[in-house]
Amino acid sequence: MTIHREVSDPQRRRLMQAALAAAMAAAAPRPAQARAVRTSARIVIVGGGAAGISMAARLRALLDGARITLLDGARQHIYQPGLTLVAAGTWAPAQVIEEQSRWMPRGIEWLQDHAAEIDPVAKAVITAGGKRLPYDFLVVAPGLELAFDQIAGFDPERIGSDGLGCVYAGPEAALGTYRMIMALAEKGGDALMTLPHTPLKCAGAPLKLTFITDDLLRRHGGRGRARVHFLSPLSSVFGVPSVNSRVLELWKQRDIGVSYGARLKAVDPGRRVATFATNDGDVEQGYDFLHVVPPMRAPAVVRQSALAVRSGPLADGGWLDVDKDSLRHRRYPDIFGCGDINGTPRGKTAATVKKGGLVAAANLAAVIAGREPALKFDGYTSCPMVTAIGRAMLIEFDYEGRLTPTLPGVEPLTESWFAWFLEERMLKPAYFAMLKGWT
Repeated sequence: MTIHREVSDPQRRRLMQAALAAAMAAAAPRPAQARAVRTSARIVIVGGGAAGISMAARLRALLDGARITLLDGARQHIYQPGLTLVAAGTWAPAQVIEEQSRWMPRGIEWLQDHAAEIDPVAKAVITAGGKRLPYDFLVVAPGLELAFDQIAGFDPERIGSDGLGCVYAGPEAALGTYRMIMALAEKGGDALMTLPHTPLKCAGAPLKLTFITDDLLRRHGGRGRARVHFLSPLSSVFGVPSVNSRVLELWKQRDIGVSYGARLKAVDPGRRVATFATNDGDVEQGYDFLHVVPPMRAPAVVRQSALAVRSGPLADGGWLDVDKDSLRHRRYPDIFGCGDINGTPRGKTAATVKKGGLVAAANLAAVIAGREPALKFDGYTSCPMVTAIGRAMLIEFDYEGRLTPTLPGVEPLTESWFAWFLEERMLKPAYFAMLKGWT
């Protein structure tokens, strides 16, 4: 794998020193909470990703005596924000893979199984292995599901061959995506970049991969032999208008084409042809590299349960029906949601887990103590939008789509090396500090 690095000048070194100091401060353990809520409540957490583990750690600090069971069968923990860096050729797959046991909080029970059914009336979770887990309070945090089955002819096992890429499908798939981009750089041809019609985790990732593809082609002398085109099923490429406009401006400068109202419907890997559903009917387009971003939905354990959103645009995906401010379930007050599963207007990122999880944990602790939830989540989402290897824009926004920058001197719509440095070097230690419940 080619590893791309840039030499830092003195100003960059000073920024790096300041950034590392900030990262160390973020990773430092926080003092123990002075007044934890005393309780014998049984709490079950469904899901052991970033949301589930960080919620377990936070609840351990907020509650004294609670019996917390985390239900998840995964043995490995994937640092998902790093997958785009693997696809860019700057990280190896091993850099995003951790042992799950390393991050499980002490003092909780980790049941290595998966949730098969949630019965909110009987207040119990049934595992795939047939075990029944009664609860007093439930945290739903199983992440989301990649609905590859909604793209006819697409087999995720073929990612990394036949010109197919998908950064979402895991570390090896991200590496395979990088290899397909490099094959395009060598041979030339057409790159088609896609976006689903559903809510998706890290909505900036498809845009990042488009920028990265363009940059790798230029670095390896293949841009003149290749065409890069982004196809969106919507009327935009990003849901925040100011960010959408800025991305389109940069793409125009870099000769990246855009089409709207085009949803990826089918793939024929043998012919290297993608079929898009449009307002004028199905359209076939040949490709040499196709970055597939599948539709996304809630896992069946939520989607097919009484917990899912019942009406409106979020009902199709079966997302968890939570109040967007308190993150408490709308119909079952002993249930809270955290992370990608939540049926909220925006936010399926690690940054959302960090800030939203703090709200959900504090509000759950308040309910256990006999109080009403007091904290409100503003929908905070952060997206370091990589625009080239060595440059990015640090984009932060809320439910309303308002830009909410948190670092003085960092303009959210301006490309900078520092925003890239945050993505490549700082976010991972901050992420694992979050898993420990320190931030």
